[in-house]
This record gives sequence, structure tokens and C-alpha cells, in this order.
Amino acid sequence: MLLSLAIIFLLGFSAAAIFEKIGLPRIIGMLGVGIIISPYVLDMLDSSILGISSELRQIALIIILIKAGLSLNLSDLKKVGRPAVLMSFVPACLEIVGYTLFAPFLLDVSRIEAAVMGAVLSAVSPAVVVPRMVKLIEKKRGTEKSIPQMILAGASCDDVFVIVLFSTFVTMAQGGSAKGVDFLNIPISIILGVLLGTVAGICLYLLFEKAYKHDSRIRNSTKVVIILGTAFLLMSVETLVKPYVAISGLLAVVAMACVIKLKSDKSVSLRLSEKYGKLWLGAEVVLFVLVGAAVDVRYTLAAGASALLMIFIALTFRAVGVIICLLGTKLTIKERLFCIIAYLPKATVQAAIGSVPLSLGLSCGKTVLSVAVLAILITAPLGAIGIDRTCYRILEKEES
Repeated sequence: MLLSLAIIFLLGFSAAAIFEKIGLPRIIGMLGVGIIISPYVLDMLDSSILGISSELRQIALIIILIKAGLSLNLSDLKKVGRPAVLMSFVPACLEIVGYTLFAPFLLDVSRIEAAVMGAVLSAVSPAVVVPRMVKLIEKKRGTEKSIPQMILAGASCDDVFVIVLFSTFVTMAQGGSAKGVDFLNIPISIILGVLLGTVAGICLYLLFEKAYKHDSRIRNSTKVVIILGTAFLLMSVETLVKPYVAISGLLAVVAMACVIKLKSDKSVSLRLSEKYGKLWLGAEVVLFVLVGAAVDVRYTLAAGASALLMIFIALTFRAVGVIICLLGTKLTIKERLFCIIAYLPKATVQAAIGSVPLSLGLSCGKTVLSVAVLAILITAPLGAIGIDRTCYRILEKEES
């Protein structure tokens, strides 16, 4: 396992530095390393690392979500409340519609199998989007109109919505029937996740106020560990209560961090955010290298031109969804274009659930995995490059 970790960190950082040097996003280098050292190419990773790959990716995602919560300004988010809510489900819905309409003709699958494919492919990748939005918030780019805050909030809820739909469509594809309660789980999961995170955030704030009234660097480091441990607990609660009620652990983590920022002194939340920024340096490499390692490139060639066309048709539907969400806002045409670009990347969810239909024995399983792999390889670099190349040209810097 130690050798595998050494390979992940050393090759991941090296590739990231090289790609950054030539003007491309670091993520492309890290994803590339992951694909090359994966079991499907050079097979350089130990089976013990691959066995806990999903947990390591989840830990990395939790770290950036905590930093996101500590960077979010709730008062700014209130200014774009309606578009942020719409962004959490409208683009994904339209992308699923795109797959449901066109996949049966292009990829020879049934309507319900096309819906399963759409649910797998329609989730935006928080791992690609969130760190970039956090960086823009810190640099105060587009924050006057709350653009990065809106995208960050929408991307965090988008995954919850899509995963619930995926579970429902898979049940239907297996010969079962969808129940109304399955769709009711979507708002319940979001509301309970936010409530759970809020309670956890208040409890931690009170603990910190009582135990660490006189702040210091050492005590801030202790707070970082306590917050991280609590975030793990919130994610565990989601798993434990899943048979009884739906709760979004990821939203609970973001809500907890938001409450801690809201209640704490500005200097305290800033120092905590900086510490999580340092943790993210290592977590980022682990996340994207392991996402790359989960990509079975053998299915890319099997996907073919039809799959490529299907992906771009679905992205067009998604872009229309983003445009609908932004109707009535004061955003310029260029700022709306930036929001469309920011909602392109796919990686984390597709790597996590892309192989599920195949493992369940669905006839569409191999096709779904092929399209998911191709979507990651195309949209993750495309979205990352698009965000990085346009954010400073399109988003204006907020004047203090």
C-alpha cells in the first residue's frame, strides 16, 4: 500500500506540475496518471489501495466541501436563491430527457435503460467544480453577482438529486416499479441533510467557544481534526439511516461548515479555511488519480462515434437547462456562458456508479459504462480548461 501511495503522490504531483507549466489544468495530469497506473493499463496499484479507493475519494471530497462551506457567504447566496435552487435539478433533468429521447436510436437501448444512462451521466462533478468555485470566491471573481456561490450550491445538490433518480430508474430497469416515495426522498434528503449539518455546526461552535475561547494556531489545528471527524460522522449517519430515511451527508458537511463560519469570528474561519486549503493539496492528488484509476479505458473504444454524439447532444440539453435557470437574473451573456461551461465536467459520480448497471446484470450495463468512461475523458478536461481559461476574462473582480 505504501508503494502505491508513493506512486500516487509523486507521479500525481509531477504530472500536475507539468500540465500547469504548459498552461493546462492540473486535473488533466492527475487523471492521466490514474488511467496509466490503473489495473486496466500498467496495473501499478496495490489491490489494498483499490479496495479502499472509494473511501479515499470520499475523504478527499469531504475536505474540499468543508473548505467550500467555510468560503461560502450565506448572505451572498440568498441574493441568488431561486437560480441556485433551479441549478440543482433543472440541467440534470433536461440532460436525462436528452438521453431518454436519443439514446434508444443512437445506442440501441430501451427507454428505461436510456433513463438509467441519463441518471449516471447527468451529474456534474463536484470534485472538478467545487475547488474552482472556492478559488474564485477567495479571489472575489464574480462574487458581486454571487456566480461562483450559485454554481457551488447547485453542484452540491445536483448529485443528491441524480443519485436518487438513478436508484429509482435502476429498480424500474430490473423489472420493479417506481414509487412516489422514491421521488419524495429527493427534497427530504436535502432538507434533512441541511438540518443535520446545521445542528452539528452549532454544537461544534459551542464546543469551540467553551473549550478554545483563547485561540491559537495549535487549537485551530485541533479544530480542523474535530471538524473533519464530525464530517466523517455525518457521512456515516447517511449510510446508517439509509434503510429508513434519506439524508444527504455531503450537504450536511457543507451546512456544518457554513454554520461554523457564520457563528465564528472572521479571523477564525479564515484560518480554518487556510488549513483545509493545505489539506486539499494532498487530497486533490488522491482524488483525481484514483478517479482516473477507476476509469476502464477498454470501454472507451467500445463506445464509438454514436456515444460521442450522444454525449454532446445531452450536453446541449444541459446547456439549455442552465439558460432556463438563469432567466430573470442580471447576468450578462458571457456570465451565462461561464455558468454553462462550469456545469460541463463529469468525473466523480460517473466513476462511482458507472459500473453499477453492469454489476447488476442489466443488458445496458456495458453501454452505460462505455459512455460514462468517454464522458469523463471528454468533459472533465473540457470543463476544467473552460473554467480556468474564461473565469478571469468573464467574471469581474468585486471591489471591496
